[in-house]
Order: sequence, then structure tokens, then C-alpha cells
Amino acid sequence: MRQAFIMAALGLGLTGGTAVLAQGHGDLHRAVDAAILSDISKDRQAERDAKRQPYASPGQGSIATAGAARDACGAKAREQAGFGAKIIGTPGASSMAAGWEVEGVVGQANGPAVPFVCSVRNGSVTGILLRSGE
Repeated sequence: MRQAFIMAALGLGLTGGTAVLAQGHGDLHRAVDAAILSDISKDRQAERDAKRQPYASPGQGSIATAGAARDACGAKAREQAGFGAKIIGTPGASSMAAGWEVEGVVGQANGPAVPFVCSVRNGSVTGILLRSGE
């Protein structure tokens, strides 16, 4: 079964590829085994990385300070509020066990001000809530 798979993958067919397979069977077998082990290794590394930073958000980098948490949450709030939105005042960051909770206000130039709450855990923004009903 494995030989048929290898020959089909190489496009050799069952008759014309037998001589080629006989010559390089050991090398081909080792190459396939190495490819499988490489895939397994990559999968395991990806699992380890996901456990280290389960909430990684691309583009934000590692958020290690309250100031960085305020900046990252402010950027997310402006993004959600829409084009032309600005942070009103300075958002406040409260320390938590695994990060920060950031509260602030975002608004449009000629629109209402909207409070927001943002959560930063394990070095990245994990959630943001615009409180438009208040």
C-alpha cells in the first residue's frame, strides 16, 4: 500500500516505476519518513506556541505595560467606532492578575461620546466592548 502511494505521488505508475523504486526505495522511504516527522514536529511546536500565548493578537505585539495596554485598547476602540473616531481624554488601566482592564471614551468629531471597556490578558487584547447604549 505504501509503495503504491509513493509511486502514485511521484507519477511513476505501477509498471514503469518499479525499477526506479527498487533503486531508491530506501532513500525514498527515509525521505517520506522525514517529511512526516517534520510535519509532526511543526504541529507540536504550534501547539506549544499556542499554549504560551493563547490570546495572541496579530499586529499588537506583546503588551507588557499599562501604557501599552491603553494604547492597544485605544487603537481597537477607534477601529470599532469607525473612521475619524478619536479617544477622548486618557483611558484608565486597572491591573488584573493576567493583564489589565482599560476603560475610556471614544467619539466622532460631531457625534456622541461612547464609553468602552477593553481587556488585555497574557500580553494581548482579548476583548473590547463599546457601550453605545449609555
